[in-house]
Amino acid sequence: MRQIVLSALSLGLSTSVAVAETTVQSCNRTVTFDTPPERAISNDVNLTEMMLALGLADRMVGYTGVSGWKTLDEEMRAGVQELPELSATYPSKEVLVGADADFFFAGWNYGMKVGGEVTPETLEPFGIQVYELTESCTHIMDKGRASIDDMYSDLANLGAIFGVEDRATALIDGYKAELAAFTDSMETGDPVRVFVYDSGEDAPFTAGLYAMPTAMIEAAGGMNVMETFEKSWGTVTWEEVVERNPEIIVIVNYGEVTAEQKRAFMMSNPAFAALDAVKNDRFVTLEYVEATPGPRNIQAIKTLADAFWGD
Repeated sequence: MRQIVLSALSLGLSTSVAVAETTVQSCNRTVTFDTPPERAISNDVNLTEMMLALGLADRMVGYTGVSGWKTLDEEMRAGVQELPELSATYPSKEVLVGADADFFFAGWNYGMKVGGEVTPETLEPFGIQVYELTESCTHIMDKGRASIDDMYSDLANLGAIFGVEDRATALIDGYKAELAAFTDSMETGDPVRVFVYDSGEDAPFTAGLYAMPTAMIEAAGGMNVMETFEKSWGTVTWEEVVERNPEIIVIVNYGEVTAEQKRAFMMSNPAFAALDAVKNDRFVTLEYVEATPGPRNIQAIKTLADAFWGD
C-alpha cells in the first residue's frame, strides 16, 4: 500500500510530501520508485508541458529536445525560464548523467530510439529511472490504437511517481469534464475524412492508427484516412492520400517549413488538385504541442471540431 502525507496545498503550488514506495506501469515494464525524483529531466515540448501542468518544475534540473525542432510559446517559456535546455535535440547519455539526473521522462522517438544509446536499460546503471510516454509504447510492444486515455494515464502515473496524485486527479477530472461537455453539445454528421500532414514533399510523414491525432480526430467527429496505417508516425505515399481523398487536411506546425508553406505546396501542386480538401481550401493547423500527447489535446479537439463542423 502507498501511504501519503500531504501538507495543505492548492493546485499548482509547491508540495511537501512524504511518500512510500510506489510502482507504475511504463510500456512493458513495471517501475518502482522508493522516493519521488528530485532531479528530473523531460524530453520534448509536450512531455515538458505535462511536468509543468503538474507543478513539477521545482523537481527538474532541465529539459531536452525542444529548440532543435520546435519553439516554446510564451506560456511555456515562462514555465521553464529557470530551467536550462540541456540538449537542443535528443540528449546523449553523457548529457543526462552529467546533469546528475535521477529521472528521465521520454518516449520512443520522443528522446529515445530502439537500440539507441539512451534507453531505460542504458540509464539504469547510473541511477536514472525512466518513465515512457504511453503513446510511444507501440514502438516496442503491441499497444493498440491511440486514445485520449493515453494522456490521462501519463498524468496519473507522473502524479504517482512524484507524490502529487491529488494534483494529477484534479487535472484529469477537469480535462474529462471539459471534453465531455464539449462533445455532448457538438453537432456532427457523417465522419469527415481527414489527413494529417506533418512534413515531407516527396512523400508525406503522417499520423497513423497509433498516433494521438487519430484519437483527437475521432473525438471531433472525423476519421483519419490513414487509420489503416498501423504505425504511430511514419511515411506513406502521396498516391495513398489521393486515393483516400481527404475532405480536410490537418497541418502540424513546427520546424523550418511553416504551416502556410505546407498548405501552399498542396494548393499549388497539380497532383492534389482533385482532392476535396484542396478544391475547397479546407486546412486546419495544429501546433506540434497540440498534436502530440499533452495538456493541450482537449483544446486541439475543439479546434478540429470547429474546422470540421463550423460555418
